Amino acid sequence: MTAETEITILSVFLVFCRIGSCLMLLPGYSSVRIPAHIRLFVAFAVAVAVSPRLLPQITPLVAQAADDMRIAMMFGEILNGMLIGLLGRVFMIGLQFSGSIVANAIGMGQTLGVPIEGHEADPALVTLITLTATVMIFSLNLHAEIVTALISSYRAIPVELGFSIRSGLASLVDNLDETFQLCLRIASPFVVYAVVVNFAIGLANKMTPAIPVYFISLPFVLAGGLVLLGVSVGDFLTLFVEGFRSWVLFG
Repeated sequence: MTAETEITILSVFLVFCRIGSCLMLLPGYSSVRIPAHIRLFVAFAVAVAVSPRLLPQITPLVAQAADDMRIAMMFGEILNGMLIGLLGRVFMIGLQFSGSIVANAIGMGQTLGVPIEGHEADPALVTLITLTATVMIFSLNLHAEIVTALISSYRAIPVELGFSIRSGLASLVDNLDETFQLCLRIASPFVVYAVVVNFAIGLANKMTPAIPVYFISLPFVLAGGLVLLGVSVGDFLTLFVEGFRSWVLFG
């Protein structure tokens, strides 16, 4: 193997380190329902596809670096990719949290479904919401925009700078703040619904202690919650997708 070939292979591997570690955490790509070797092949295919655009920037760095610096760049690229993937994963975690609030507010918190994104079973309503959001991400072509954003990340986070803990934590905190506000906007109607309904049920139970008001009211609470969900689910998912799109394009 010639020195030029070795440098090219190491440069492609650096690209794979960032893209592969990012895709292992991003929503949709990182689902446990997708076999690990399939995810690995997808990450490798994406890395090879975008390498011709990135090699003119990375190859001179690899050629001039010593072996210890090359290893440091590999670890830095893995951490940078994991940070970008984690920023995207936070949106899905926030959506799952919002879905859990909705499920508990309308009385479906104990109805467990098949896990989609994780290993633990979530309420069936959470599974439905996260699966729908994942399908929307792919149907709106945001998965391709993610690849474009990864290429652009080499301008914001150059390979030679490595991994910056301070800027990484700042980006994560800012993303958590944005996601918390998004979750609050999404789940706010159901929080109000739960407060009003539970207050009314508690008041009725105090007025008629001999009647099991709580058990009698469960079907009505569930029916009202499903009606509210049917009315607001479009805005629910639109807010999430717009927030995720904003992060992909501008974050």
